[in-house]
Amino acid sequence: MNHSTEAPRVAMLSVHTSPLDQPGTGDAGGMNVYVAELSRALARRGADVEIFTRATGSSQPEVTTLDDDASVLVRHVPAGPFEGLDKNDLPGQLCAFTAGVLRTEAAAEPGRYDVVHSHYWLSGQVGYLAADRWGVPLVHTAHTLAKVKNANLAPGDTPEPAGRVIGEEQVTAEADALVASTPEEADVLIEAYGADPSAVHVVAPGVDLETFTPGDRAAARARLGLPQGRPIVLFAGRLQPLKGTDVLVEAFARLTATSGGEPPLLVVVGGPSGRPTAARELEALAAVLGVGEHLELRPAAPQAALADYYRAADVVAMPSRSESFGLVAAEAQAVGTPVVAAAVGGLRSVVVDGVTGYLTPDHEPGTWARALARVLGDPTHRDALAAEAVARRDRFAWDAAANQILKVYALADLRRPQTARV
Repeated sequence: MNHSTEAPRVAMLSVHTSPLDQPGTGDAGGMNVYVAELSRALARRGADVEIFTRATGSSQPEVTTLDDDASVLVRHVPAGPFEGLDKNDLPGQLCAFTAGVLRTEAAAEPGRYDVVHSHYWLSGQVGYLAADRWGVPLVHTAHTLAKVKNANLAPGDTPEPAGRVIGEEQVTAEADALVASTPEEADVLIEAYGADPSAVHVVAPGVDLETFTPGDRAAARARLGLPQGRPIVLFAGRLQPLKGTDVLVEAFARLTATSGGEPPLLVVVGGPSGRPTAARELEALAAVLGVGEHLELRPAAPQAALADYYRAADVVAMPSRSESFGLVAAEAQAVGTPVVAAAVGGLRSVVVDGVTGYLTPDHEPGTWARALARVLGDPTHRDALAAEAVARRDRFAWDAAANQILKVYALADLRRPQTARV
């Protein structure tokens, strides 16, 4: 790496999902936001960032920009068919993707990149080959880990394949630095994957604090066409068993049965992921439980509209069975909306229990109904939680995260055996 005061040239790898995709549907989620926002923040510090992602359409340009100011390049690498390729089929396309990445560097002046930063295990497989070829450090962010997901499966959900577990173990061993979003994730990397503790660095992701700002609830509801006087519980994210929306609907049925006055409205913002019928299944469950008329499904929303959804809600619910960080919880709290979340993974670090919201110890619908009622049933208490959430919103800032990531890049370079670039 360039050891001068100049910022590094970063090859950012995001194989299976593009930072240009709309989060909240398909395979697009918090990782998309993470890669995009981190890249922007690094570019603000002078870094030269190029994101490599798999081409998913014939009309996509080979090279485009993340923003209008062209501060970050996005390269679409052809690897396999453009459409209809499931994420579980992507390992068979990693050779083609790796070839595209290496070809890009080979066509440039020697030493084009100073560091490779891979996201998710598929990118890590490409990353350690590219980093080795170029003689630069590999920094890897897992985002989710198969061993954690398999230990927290929803009933009937499919476990992650053994090939992914092996792939994650390989990347963990090869990376010069591993970025964990929370201390809990760092512990898993060390204890379950055998990571060298000195190679693991905890860097909390950020929130776009200019987009996710406190605002007027009534105005937000008016913009979104939501009722003014009715309590609203919000879920934002992909519709998949891991996210626990079934638990939320069952809890909502109990909450509605015991609520005085007009029943609350459950607003679900997001699209299916891995199961095309997920939305219909959720509606069917709500109908069977007698709360179909109190459930409103809406498509995934861009960031500005998502901020309005947070403002419009009285409480945001995150019944996830596994969550490496919990970006939705951080965004909602930055807006000033309390969060009720499962006490799993990164959510235990993001939500300050009893201060900015509540952490539930299990996924029992009765537990969730009581936790939601605790916030909805006392507006004064709800406002106190909201005020604390706003007061602590600066905990998660992308500029601070980028500063720490730059230090990780430098440390990763020092750990790597100093060999001449090929």
